[in-house]
Amino acid sequence: MDRPPAPEVWARQNPTTDEMSERFVREIEAVAGEVHRCRSMDEARKELLELLSQLDQATVGAVDRPLTRELTSQLAPDRIDWGAPDRPAQEMAQWSASVVAADCLLADTGTCMVACATAYERLMCYLPPVSIVVATAERLFEHLPAAWDQIAPRAADPAVRGEFVFITGPSRTADIEKILILGVHGPKRLIVLLIG
Repeated sequence: MDRPPAPEVWARQNPTTDEMSERFVREIEAVAGEVHRCRSMDEARKELLELLSQLDQATVGAVDRPLTRELTSQLAPDRIDWGAPDRPAQEMAQWSASVVAADCLLADTGTCMVACATAYERLMCYLPPVSIVVATAERLFEHLPAAWDQIAPRAADPAVRGEFVFITGPSRTADIEKILILGVHGPKRLIVLLIG
């Protein structure tokens, strides 16, 4: 039996990459996230070095992906820890930052989607106090339905493990008096390096 086509949840406006980039920046900054726009990978590497120079410790953890390898290629080997799937969470929480690559950036909400195949990769998004997400402008999508074609093959493949982590700004919580506190249940700071 043929399935009916998926309903259109959000109408597509088909914005340009520049329009999506501007919207993404506006949305993520509205929730205390930071975006550093870089014209090239070289500029992104310089930006990363500058960001890391501001952190307490020199060592960062990273998820091993082609984009994170390229971004961190100029770091000294002792400054980056590629970790292992069985890395204790307590050790990961001691890193000054994590570096992960986003699979999709959703412009309408300022959300970074990160495909995480293992618990280690998921924890990299949550445990270090600073989360640095890197993505190219080609990863920008208008909204979640516009990204389905990127998500569906992974979700439909039973051989692929894991899940997507959706990151929108630093971790936030409020107490009974409605006092907002950042970084209690996850990173205190979210920095997106948007290349292109």
